[in-house]
Amino acid sequence: MKLNKQALFRIHSWIGVKLSVLFFIVCFSGTLATVSHEMDWLFNPEMRVWRDRVSPDRVSPDRVSPDRVSPDRVSRNQQAQNVYQAFPQGEITFWMGSREPYLCDVVYVKNGDRRDYVFVNPYSGEVQGSTVLTFQRFFRDLHYFLFIPFQIGHFTVLIFGFMLLVSLLTALVFYKKWYRKLFELKTGKGALVLFRSLHRLVGVWSVPFTLLFSVTGIWYFVERANVGGVADTANISAPQLAEPIDSATFAEVRRAIDYDRAVEIAQQEIKGLDVKDILPPAKPTSAIYLTGKSHEPLVRNRANRVYLHPTTYEVLKVQRANALPTVTWLNDITDPLHFGYWGGLVTKIIWFLLGLGISSLVLTGIWISQKRRIKRTAQCQVKAQRLGPWQYANWTVYGVMMVFMYGTLVTRYQASLSALLLITAGWLLFIGAAWYLFEYRIKKVVQKKLA
Repeated sequence: MKLNKQALFRIHSWIGVKLSVLFFIVCFSGTLATVSHEMDWLFNPEMRVWRDRVSPDRVSPDRVSPDRVSPDRVSRNQQAQNVYQAFPQGEITFWMGSREPYLCDVVYVKNGDRRDYVFVNPYSGEVQGSTVLTFQRFFRDLHYFLFIPFQIGHFTVLIFGFMLLVSLLTALVFYKKWYRKLFELKTGKGALVLFRSLHRLVGVWSVPFTLLFSVTGIWYFVERANVGGVADTANISAPQLAEPIDSATFAEVRRAIDYDRAVEIAQQEIKGLDVKDILPPAKPTSAIYLTGKSHEPLVRNRANRVYLHPTTYEVLKVQRANALPTVTWLNDITDPLHFGYWGGLVTKIIWFLLGLGISSLVLTGIWISQKRRIKRTAQCQVKAQRLGPWQYANWTVYGVMMVFMYGTLVTRYQASLSALLLITAGWLLFIGAAWYLFEYRIKKVVQKKLA
């Protein structure tokens, strides 16, 4: 049994140390993705909504009757008109309703090869600004697939769902009576004892959420790999128009969509629906696609789906959150549980703090491993403190990620110079901190011991 525990400990350490660079990037990017909308609010004033500053005379739609407009927001048709006035040559490709009352709607507008994220105040209809890249989009892409295309990035990230679960289970086995040490933190006995105690304390408190993050991460893997046909079962297929819209008039049809009428019909189909996202038809055979929140708890917006004909507004297909098959329901609660947005800002903050804790486990784990090696080695060689051949795997993937990331930022998002400099500064800070903590500091300890 003792040998088994030692083997489990080695597995736990191997995952945390040998894969440390990638493990930390995956964990920390997910942590930041949890509050990425709030980061946009903090750093981009144009995304902020102040409802108490909205003048009543500005909430007066001119294309629809008042009974078709939510009492606390302006007509979507009016908002669309304002967007097209600001972007005369633009084309609305996606309408993301505000995720929180303090955030603007974000309307995706295509201008040739460029995509703008346009911030529209849902209570006044005013276009408050735009950008080509948001914090939400950057951290979503980073955490979802590390900017690496061809599904390689997605599966690289998703493999860590399994790694996180193995790391958790091995720790619970070799750490005796862990459930009795919820308040044990040893201080005053040196850095090694402190970090080891802190590592265990944070790890114990993080057990339920580590399990949650790993299980939901594994579910993402199962869905993306379509294991057992899960993806086919969980996601209904979008209906296609029997008679495609004439290609010559398709652009005009997209531009003339009556958003308020579409929302009204969707709300008739699903009682209590608060429409959030609207996807205009992407091609002549596509329908208008609406999603939103209903009274069903936990599920994401896509649990409610309504597909409408873009010219007749005939209902083509409906999915209701209160009538989901088990597999579909599990699929639709994964996002809210994984990112913690099911309870609004409060749960986001909780998930963020716990994500920081789990990310810190990677850092303290490396520190403990390095210090332990120094203590056990009579001759403290610097080479023994490194990651071995696995450092090349970590940094190779990191280098590939950086190449694709900058390529995507420049070509797809057409990010500004200031945005590129900010992102570069963040990565330099990451590399600098890693070098200081796990190279410079370790060498100083080694030299001190050899002196």
